Amino acid sequence: MAVVDEIARLSVWIVVGAVVVSIVSQVALFISAIVELRRIRLRDRHQLWRRMLSSPLAPKITILVPAYNEEVAVGEATSQLLSLTYPNLEVVVVNDGSRDATMEQLHQTFALSPVLPVFRKMVETKPVRQLYRSPLDERLVVVDKDNGGKADALNAALNVASGDLVCAIDADTIVAPDALQQMVAPFLASRRTVAVGGTIRLVNNATWKMNRVEVLHAPRKPIVGAQAVEYARSFLVGRLAWNPIGGNIIISGAFGVFRRSSLIEVGGYEHASIGEDMELIVRLRRAAYERGEPAVVEFTPDPVAFTEAPESIRTLARQRNRWFRGLLDVLMRHRRMLLNPRYGSAGMLAMPYFLIVEALAPIMEIVGLVTLGVLVAGGWLPPDELVPLGVAYLASITASYLVLILDDLMFGTYQSTRDRLILSFHVLFEQLIFRPMTTIWRLWGLQLFLRGRTEWGAQQRRGFSTPAPSPT
Repeated sequence: MAVVDEIARLSVWIVVGAVVVSIVSQVALFISAIVELRRIRLRDRHQLWRRMLSSPLAPKITILVPAYNEEVAVGEATSQLLSLTYPNLEVVVVNDGSRDATMEQLHQTFALSPVLPVFRKMVETKPVRQLYRSPLDERLVVVDKDNGGKADALNAALNVASGDLVCAIDADTIVAPDALQQMVAPFLASRRTVAVGGTIRLVNNATWKMNRVEVLHAPRKPIVGAQAVEYARSFLVGRLAWNPIGGNIIISGAFGVFRRSSLIEVGGYEHASIGEDMELIVRLRRAAYERGEPAVVEFTPDPVAFTEAPESIRTLARQRNRWFRGLLDVLMRHRRMLLNPRYGSAGMLAMPYFLIVEALAPIMEIVGLVTLGVLVAGGWLPPDELVPLGVAYLASITASYLVLILDDLMFGTYQSTRDRLILSFHVLFEQLIFRPMTTIWRLWGLQLFLRGRTEWGAQQRRGFSTPAPSPT
């Protein structure tokens, strides 16, 4: 029994330790995020950059849109991109060998006409079958190519692009009308800026008008609401807080702007990496440090893009285990940066954080929870031994509520009291049920990673054609 008691105590403190590590890091990042948010608000108080970037002389941006089996959303998403208010815009959609009617939808929507596939191949890609332009809007270029994966499709778009800046988004992403103006501002502020990321919001249960998000409502399904809470915490704290520290090493693949010349210098997106968005940022920063010219990667919270969150457990599980495999792949590929002073804050702070908090702590937590479950079920663990665990989870829940309060005060994402109450219930679901679920999916991803599995898995989309009803 003494051995069982020791195992029980150790299991409790393993879980508590994992949760405490997460809480302490989140508190530190929360404080840093508040400081950075104040700096951004003071910088943008007069918003003179808006007038400057409304001129046709603004830097040209090419939006890169990889599309594989996106027939449900590709037509509307492309139309929405062409309607953005940015004055110097190009949109390159890449049909990456889709097996559905993605190409047919593009033909039907934009009356595409074939053109000679003449462009400079600066990064290697799978063969391009044909280039198309639309007589309805000359800013649109469509690339039809053999399937090579998302990174290969982005590289094909990078070859065709003509903008000094490129904006990589997913085919199911809806961008706010003035988001690009806000994303370009950091590039004008510093030549060292190589990448800028924006905020991602979940569009499930939103109301629409003229192919734009009119009102954002809190998701009603707990599985989607938990993702909304997670996204708010990840972007408002997990990305913004790294700005003043100089430790940003990830920009969401759904919405980011890059200096095109910098991408070409490092060879574009990595074909063999399943976490191509994070891997690219780490490689950009690593190359800059090795040249002796540290690069700036910045997150700016005001520009928003909207995406559809998975609503089925199966699709969400595939997404999360893929994300975790991507994280492990990046940490393995760039392990030389870990705790290496040569790579500044990226190597000394960001890489250890992602290894300990994002990769190891969740695994420790789930192992401890499973052991505790067995001990409690067998009657070997008295309830009073679980008090430290309860306190740790209560602190974690409180931290999530603080993030939502900050989000509401600064951005007013949800306008009704009902939406705020619904989201507050989702916090409990996210911490007590969704969090262990994601950890199990990470374990699944870990064993797939160890087996060398790199497939993405099928993703299901509802599309944006049917607006969600407003709550009564």
